Amino acid sequence: MAGAELGTWNAHRIVRHMFPLLLILCTVVLWAGITLEEAGALLEEYGVLAVMVPTMVGAGGNLGTILSSRLTTRLHLGTTEFDPYDRMLWVNVSAILALAATIFTALGVGAWLLGFAIGSTIRLSTLLTISLVSGLSVAVIAVVFSVLTTYGSYRLGIDPDDTTIPIVTNVVDVFGMIIFIGVSRLLLG
Repeated sequence: MAGAELGTWNAHRIVRHMFPLLLILCTVVLWAGITLEEAGALLEEYGVLAVMVPTMVGAGGNLGTILSSRLTTRLHLGTTEFDPYDRMLWVNVSAILALAATIFTALGVGAWLLGFAIGSTIRLSTLLTISLVSGLSVAVIAVVFSVLTTYGSYRLGIDPDDTTIPIVTNVVDVFGMIIFIGVSRLLLG
């Protein structure tokens, strides 16, 4: 049943599966907005952190969507087994984590350069620590939710193309904001 349903496209089925999911995800993502609102004083005091927020959240979501798309494609091609010993799964996970390390290092350095230009007093090591700890944590969350959502959707007979990206990006938005603000407060507060 699951395999047969994955091979068909039906607008009614997609709306039936996605509408309740999107309502839940809208509620969940409000949490990230509330966290950002509560961190207003911190972001105002350290303006360079406010510059990092969109990239932090956006890059985390993008990493999750990359992995979700790769897993879903492999699923549709019949080349994935959801086996913890699947070498290609670990190659994809490693690539996502390496990309995360690169992106979030560049974010920390870029934020420091911008901060240096505008007179920020946050050290490079502090911004790199905030960026890398937050970013790599978000990347791990993105990996976990990409795998779980792809597998869970498949097991429920729902096309993972319809569910993985909305779920992963919303979860990463929420946890990305919470982790970023938490690490920033810990190191600067």
